[in-house]
Amino acid sequence: MPVVDVVNLDGKKVGQVELADSVFGAQVNKHLLHEASRWYLAGLRRGTHKTKEKSEVSGAGRKLWRQKGTGRARIGSIRSPLWRHGGTVHGPRPRTYEYALPKKMLLGALRSALSAKLAEEKLTVVEAWTLDTHKTKTLRAALDKLNAETTALLVAHGDNKNLELASRNMDGVKLSASNTLQPYDVLRHDRLVVSKDAVARLVRALDPEHPSVAAPHVESIAPAAAPKKEAAPKAAAKPAAKKSAAAKKPAAKKGKE
Repeated sequence: MPVVDVVNLDGKKVGQVELADSVFGAQVNKHLLHEASRWYLAGLRRGTHKTKEKSEVSGAGRKLWRQKGTGRARIGSIRSPLWRHGGTVHGPRPRTYEYALPKKMLLGALRSALSAKLAEEKLTVVEAWTLDTHKTKTLRAALDKLNAETTALLVAHGDNKNLELASRNMDGVKLSASNTLQPYDVLRHDRLVVSKDAVARLVRALDPEHPSVAAPHVESIAPAAAPKKEAAPKAAAKPAAKKSAAAKKPAAKKGKE
């Protein structure tokens, strides 16, 4: 298990932290890094390209000359793609370049990127991003003490207004949260500067051996109790209908034997 020094913003050592081998000591997979970078860059494309088709370019719709008898090729419209200033056939249309990448591939690429930075000794763990002011000059001085003179990727956990304001106007410096860290950003920047709490978050999220929280097993779910119905008020008893005299039929007379 690799051990890395923890420093403050003045570049002085204040402690040590152990990094998980499965996250910061994994084997670097170049294929996963390529696929993750290609997927990330494809998602950044706007896809707003567009060319005009035959029905969209300017020009009259009349037939230029008669179909037969002129000796020339038949033509139906001046906006034909065969003509100059005509429409474009099979040109680009607005679309999205995003596609789905398996989550296991993305997590594996992030482990490879973090392991590569640690192997190159370009990973710095700071105790906390405690800035007294939002001025860019203060952050620039702190990064110079952390050997991040060129490009640097800052990883923090939680809201830090001073760090956000101080880093957004610096060329070559990008701020990222621990839960939105991308392998492309890790590879693109020369120095990776991570806070101590962000390291703990990364280990918890990327360690495949970390025990997941198991939900309790439920064999059966008892049905919900039926709501009680209120007794309807009893209606007044109606008097029995009297049979009319006309409804009564006379008894049949017995015939002679």
